[in-house]
Amino acid sequence: MPTNANYMVSTANLALEVNGQSYPVEVRHHWTLLDVLREQLDLTGSKRGCDRGECGSCTVLLAGQPVYSCQILAVQVGSRPIVTIEGLGDLSDLDPVQQAFLDNDGGQCGFCTPGFVMSARALLDANPNPSEDEIRQALSGNLCRCNAYGRIIESVKAARRE
Repeated sequence: MPTNANYMVSTANLALEVNGQSYPVEVRHHWTLLDVLREQLDLTGSKRGCDRGECGSCTVLLAGQPVYSCQILAVQVGSRPIVTIEGLGDLSDLDPVQQAFLDNDGGQCGFCTPGFVMSARALLDANPNPSEDEIRQALSGNLCRCNAYGRIIESVKAARRE
């Protein structure tokens, strides 16, 4: 049995496509996508909430689908493109979902907002004019500790393309 001094940590070299840019990274096999985004790429918009895939604060889009970045290993991503909240827009050109959250006070404290925005963006990409029930279903994997659900739903409704 190897001693701690002889223990080798297994790593992998990856090229992650994040927000349209390729990033060469060396990762340990047990690192989550959230670890890599926050600690290696300094993309801190995705929040570390529960680390159990229950709150949605770490939601990113992986090949257009919302995923909890705390629940997927970086080595599992492969060549699939990742979009984080930082990739949606910037202060001079916000994504319509970001603008709707701002206009409708959907952010409140802001901790959960990136996850809600990413889930809403995925919904609106797939269904430009969802019903309120469809919006609620799409956002059901995200939790807001401030209880701003009414404003969040109104924000997504405002971002719809009618």
